[in-house]
Amino acid sequence: MTYLLALDQGTSSSRSIVFDADGRVVAVAQRELTQHFPQPGWVEHDPLEIWETQLATAREALQKARITARDIRAVGITNQRETTVLWHRRTGQPLARAIVWQDRRTEPLCAALRERGLAEAVQAKTGLVIDAYFSGTKLRWLLDTVPGGRALAEAGELAFGTIDSWLIWQLTRGATHATDVSNASRTLLFNVHTNQWDDELLAALHIPPGVLPQVQASSADYGAVHADWLGHAIPIGGVAGDQQSALFGQACFSEGLAKNTYGTGCFLLMHTGERFQRSANGLLTTSAAQTNTTPAYALEGSVFVGGAVVQWLRDGLQAIDSSGAVQGLAESVPDSDGVVVVPAFTGLGAPYWKPHARGAITGLTRGSTLAHIARASLESIAFQSAALLQAMDRDAQAAGAQPLRELRVDGGASVNNLLMQFQADVLGIPVLRPKVVETTALGAAYLAGLHAGVYQGTDELAQRWQVERRFEPQRDRAWAAERMSAWEHAVRQAALPA
Repeated sequence: MTYLLALDQGTSSSRSIVFDADGRVVAVAQRELTQHFPQPGWVEHDPLEIWETQLATAREALQKARITARDIRAVGITNQRETTVLWHRRTGQPLARAIVWQDRRTEPLCAALRERGLAEAVQAKTGLVIDAYFSGTKLRWLLDTVPGGRALAEAGELAFGTIDSWLIWQLTRGATHATDVSNASRTLLFNVHTNQWDDELLAALHIPPGVLPQVQASSADYGAVHADWLGHAIPIGGVAGDQQSALFGQACFSEGLAKNTYGTGCFLLMHTGERFQRSANGLLTTSAAQTNTTPAYALEGSVFVGGAVVQWLRDGLQAIDSSGAVQGLAESVPDSDGVVVVPAFTGLGAPYWKPHARGAITGLTRGSTLAHIARASLESIAFQSAALLQAMDRDAQAAGAQPLRELRVDGGASVNNLLMQFQADVLGIPVLRPKVVETTALGAAYLAGLHAGVYQGTDELAQRWQVERRFEPQRDRAWAAERMSAWEHAVRQAALPA
């Protein structure tokens, strides 16, 4: 049989999944990742822990599948995208902890860039807004803050990368320093029209070009996993940032198809084909996973805190013993009884872009219980996603395109039936959950399989996508409008100056 190995390095864990050629999951291994919060608004990971847990899960997945590395045709990598690592080329050792995409420490630098009038040029070239979310300002902070960092970088002794580049470097024992277009497009340094690093953006952020990885298509030759790691060399043929990889795994290959991933955050992407569309409604334009040199784009809305609100219920409020218990607690009440939770723990992302917003709970009464807060927390995931979809529809209408007619879903929280039904009710369109919800890892496997010749093209992959459950809207639009109005009111409270 033919097998593909997907390395899925996420914010909360490192995972490895073995797929067969039909896209079925054969084996899964997962290890949680330590979260470091050295200051309010700062979030860090240990790059060596990322590498060690990713390698350990790859070995474990092969063992569970009862196969060896010789049985794997190709490896695909998908990753948390904007998380930033800087390391020594000679030793492979990181200079500091990785700065995670959620981290807000570079907001003052972003404000200075906006005050310099760079927002328009940045959005025109990258499709992004100037925000601490993206990698470029994190890299600048590391170069300016780590003792000797800038001098070493200018001497050509350091390498920068998002997590894909870091893993590729380690897997190939330093033979390959590369990234793909989807990850590069999240750095604030990459021109998505030319698919090249942009000299003007590098100069604006004082980034020496020598630290940057080579940029390739998402389905391409990224070298090979060194035989020492898994017992046999395996070609690395697919790389994509987690959200673009999920879009690919959901078979959203053409204009107008969209997916929402419910992970630590929520990420709604709609493919726009070869058309670069700037959003007038707070969304980002990003490079989609590309199988060749032709640029492809997607509109994206990013919610900073999605499933992480369930972790907060578990670890912060200690309202539940495990994440899986949230649905039972939420279903113990018929509705949230007017309680609204805005989980703006690290500010609000699209379409609001309120970096100074903080979490809020509104509508509390003497009758409010932890069950109401749990239900409102789940609903907050759907409300934030609905705000993204409404913004996306406004952009689509402005471009003369059709509004979205269905939403494909994936990610850990997509298995929660209560949440998926509420999402369909608020959106007013069907929500489709596929048979294989591991679409982020599946996208990376598909990209690797295409390069290895396992698949002949995206038409073949599109035929493999199948629905497991379809959630039809059960509420009228007046109800949905009333609920969204209450949500928007709560958002305004969360965004008030401290």
